[in-house]
Amino acid sequence: MTNTINLMLAGPRGKMGSEALKLVERTDHFQLVACLDRKHDGMNINDIDGLPNLDAPIYTDANQAFDEVNADVLIDLTNPEVGYEHTRLALLHRVRPVVGTSGFTTEQLNEIKRLSEDYQTGVVIAPNFAMGAVLMMRFSQMAAKYFPNVEIIEKHHDQKLDAPSGTAVKTAQMIEEARESQKQGHPEEKETMSGARGADYDGFKIHSVRLPGYVAEQEVTFGQAGQTLKVTHSSTDRYSFMSGVHFAVEQVIEHDEYIYGLENLME
Repeated sequence: MTNTINLMLAGPRGKMGSEALKLVERTDHFQLVACLDRKHDGMNINDIDGLPNLDAPIYTDANQAFDEVNADVLIDLTNPEVGYEHTRLALLHRVRPVVGTSGFTTEQLNEIKRLSEDYQTGVVIAPNFAMGAVLMMRFSQMAAKYFPNVEIIEKHHDQKLDAPSGTAVKTAQMIEEARESQKQGHPEEKETMSGARGADYDGFKIHSVRLPGYVAEQEVTFGQAGQTLKVTHSSTDRYSFMSGVHFAVEQVIEHDEYIYGLENLME
């Protein structure tokens, strides 16, 4: 019999947060014990119209929530500013964070890693929780060894705050590990409009598209004389991310260290 995992959820009214509530509702061994929200302090999550009927108090003060509630795992699906503070507080209280917020700075990630080590408390930060996206990144890393010329195009909804996406950055880092650094394109290439060729990473380009109608999509295109190879992944619904959230919650309970990227938990 699987042991019950007590969960605190940050951002329950957001699009990702509301999907996470549905995940908790349909998972027998997940128990929601509190929510962090910037509104509705002292209310119960089941008092909010349109959300699943779960019984858990709402806190606007994260410190108070961690002091008063016995949680095993924090799920944070908010934004970089509050997500970093929630993650930091969770580790200080030895609550294991599962974080789907992209846009953390290198300094913030280093601090989270240090706290995880100091408190021997596991944390999972995932640029993308869709299992297909994780496989897309892995396949791209495999291809980069044989197709070193590459560009990344990532497409997201127009409300996304950071560009490039955390998934694109993570993909670029994995590609960098697999190929020798090289400057791509014509050596005398010039942009007649600034930014036309996208952002530069290790000599290759990353392009970001922001339009209504997208949830999340990424295409990694490799080029070689006489052929091209494309590795793509599309999330058409935020439900696609919940399998990874479920997986990360169950995995973080078994780990006492900092983990960046779901691929590091997959065999």
